Amino acid sequence: MDTATMHRVFIDGQEGTTGLQIRERLQGRRDLQLLEIDPERRKDPAARRALINEADVLITCLPDDAARESIGWIENPRTRVIDPSTAHRTAEGWVYGFPELRPGQREAVRGARRVAVPGCHATGFLALVVPLVDQGLLPRDARVIAHSLTGYSGGGRKMIQAYEQAEGARREQLRGPRPYGLTLQHKHLPEMRAIAGLDRAPLFQPVVGDFYKGMLVSVPLFADALARPATPAAVHELYTSYYAGEPFIRVMPLGGQGALEDGYLGAVECNDTNRLDVFVFGKPDQILVVARLDNLGKGASGAAVQNLNLMLGAPEATGLD
Repeated sequence: MDTATMHRVFIDGQEGTTGLQIRERLQGRRDLQLLEIDPERRKDPAARRALINEADVLITCLPDDAARESIGWIENPRTRVIDPSTAHRTAEGWVYGFPELRPGQREAVRGARRVAVPGCHATGFLALVVPLVDQGLLPRDARVIAHSLTGYSGGGRKMIQAYEQAEGARREQLRGPRPYGLTLQHKHLPEMRAIAGLDRAPLFQPVVGDFYKGMLVSVPLFADALARPATPAAVHELYTSYYAGEPFIRVMPLGGQGALEDGYLGAVECNDTNRLDVFVFGKPDQILVVARLDNLGKGASGAAVQNLNLMLGAPEATGLD
């Protein structure tokens, strides 16, 4: 392909975990030109600003404030933005980058100038809750509880080093799962509430485990708290219909049949994919719905690339299947 017809992409912050994974997924693409900054100048505002305004698409793999600053430097009206940070997920004028979430969402991403990539925990939560709310099964004023088990890569470079370099007593401490976000003010909560259309934020309990990546997000439901009577089989059928034809979302057999190992549900089976698996477990009065994904795939870099493909008119699965 002639370089004049290539789409130019600049990853501002490609040295971080998400940026590196996005770059890896884009390497070798003949329809893209990855704009590179001299490593010696990666903190030079003038050098970054020049590449930002040369790009057709800017991907901001930065902390929130730095992402806002980077986007504020845009002067080229043709430069579009994909932001994996938390900064713009509920901001006016931004499209939430979860193409499968609702009818019309994929089309909104295609035409967007500004796309916010969902948080990893929020991706699993919303994949489970939005169909229940939108189909009228889960009341908007419901008291929703969610738990999420994630690999330590979700904590970024500092946490990765803490787990992988620990020795002795500290290494032994890190073997056990560690709940966090215990102020109940996790940064994904605003998007979880707003995008799901809930009247109140869920009570959300994340846990980090001693494995690099992978994620299980679970939402327990009491059947008598739903808007109408429903069995696990009915909830399973709702998801099956809602996600029919979606290439990256699999509704697994009811009760996890064929997907459990001696009754255990693994967290890592979606790793290195852009796939999200939906499970439904339960009995007549209680239902448990679970989403499994790669927190660095569908929960971060894979989602960014999926959105990029849609925005540029490329096949949606390019670099992801």
